[in-house]
Amino acid sequence: MTDTDTATGTDTGTRSRTPSRSGPRLRRAAAAAVLLALAVATAGPAAAATAGAGRPSTGPASPAGPVGIWRLDGYGTVLRVESGRLQEYQVTGISCLPGASARRVPGSGSSAAFRYATEDGEVLTVRPGSVHVEGSVGDRATRRLTSLPERCREAPEPGPAADPVATFDVFWQTFAENYPFFAVKGVDWNAVRASHRPRVHADTTEDELFAVFNEMLAPLHDAHVHLSDGGDRFFGEVRPGTVMPTLELETRVKAYIQEVALGGRAPQEFAQGRISYADLPDGRGYLRLSGFGGYTRSGDFASESAELDRVLESVFTAERTARLRGLVIDLRINGGGSDELGLRLAARLTDRPYFAYAKRVRNDPDDARRFTRPQPLYVQPARGPRYTGPIAVLTGGSTVSAGETFTQALLERPGRTVRIGEPTQGVFSDVLGRTLPNGWELGLPNEQFLTRTGKTFDGPGIPVDVTTPVFTEEEFATHHDAAFTAALRRLPRA
Repeated sequence: MTDTDTATGTDTGTRSRTPSRSGPRLRRAAAAAVLLALAVATAGPAAAATAGAGRPSTGPASPAGPVGIWRLDGYGTVLRVESGRLQEYQVTGISCLPGASARRVPGSGSSAAFRYATEDGEVLTVRPGSVHVEGSVGDRATRRLTSLPERCREAPEPGPAADPVATFDVFWQTFAENYPFFAVKGVDWNAVRASHRPRVHADTTEDELFAVFNEMLAPLHDAHVHLSDGGDRFFGEVRPGTVMPTLELETRVKAYIQEVALGGRAPQEFAQGRISYADLPDGRGYLRLSGFGGYTRSGDFASESAELDRVLESVFTAERTARLRGLVIDLRINGGGSDELGLRLAARLTDRPYFAYAKRVRNDPDDARRFTRPQPLYVQPARGPRYTGPIAVLTGGSTVSAGETFTQALLERPGRTVRIGEPTQGVFSDVLGRTLPNGWELGLPNEQFLTRTGKTFDGPGIPVDVTTPVFTEEEFATHHDAAFTAALRRLPRA
């Protein structure tokens, strides 16, 4: 996966309007959906073909290693892998459009594993039968095809001259085949098509078409759904009653926390201000993260993960972990980022392996109830000093995406962990990035993150153990932080 970051610090721009999920840069640019598709390959057994011709090979992988044509299970994606180049095709039952391309990283990989990088620095490792994206959790299974699907052999380049009706049909079909949450959202997608398609015709203007799509998407209330024309037209929204993380909100909250919670003491700032830490009285600590990404100027996963490791080494020293009696982790304004980085932090909070979550993807174009086999992911203890004592995790509706998968990764953490504040936003999936025939960029979720018992928190978000207000105007006016105060009450004192 990885997950798009909303927008604080360096992650502003279009991302500030809605979160989604993909690679390091992609987390911070919702309009870059064409690259998101590469960051959300697949996991699990292969599904039936959805793009016409292009039969799966029944024999073993060829000696050419990953070179060939590969279908990704459940993502409406076919990859043409050559020795020096990779090309993505975005397929539905009625369409095939060329997506992103990537070039092989010189001097990397082996005869059985090739590494490719997109222009924006996304790195994919392709092996016979699987794809891995740096920054994403898990691998994604693929199946070799004997040839490129017929629709893809003359796939038209997207552009503004495309027929509005054809664009509508691909838009609707993409959701019909990939979106898992229609039942949860109470939306009849077939009825939506019946009521909106008659409004679209050959002379429909861009403004009119965007308005139609906006009306179709709004009832989903899904912060991992976005639509952009690459200019001023943009759709993206959060769950009703919640607020999207923005640079302005982040700036306000950071100053407020320093004044109210930390008594005017400035915390240590790391990772371009995305992470801060402060020692509290009575042997407790305070760790705030506004995202799981945006830590470096380059934004590539290698530098992001190296920066996070440097921060964690500075925070979780042997001396500090030995004396800490309790730790507050503040995710109340967290725009998401990389799930892998979330697991790296969780690895500093345990001394033994444990189940984090399982990931699965919708893989039947005709049945939104069918998914790939869940791929379990685990938290593995870090090699360096670790803190294993009590933790209070502060969350709210502005805890989004990777902020939520990190919270989920603490549900089975050994040791006492209490969640305080309000439920998280309720979006966990990678964002499946699509380009529509007219060139507009679309993003939608197509995965679920499961607990050990198979529960998902998509929609309502992860609940808290202790409910308190989270950055309300009343709290700002009265200089009070109920969630932080509740956390201190529940953590032991030295």
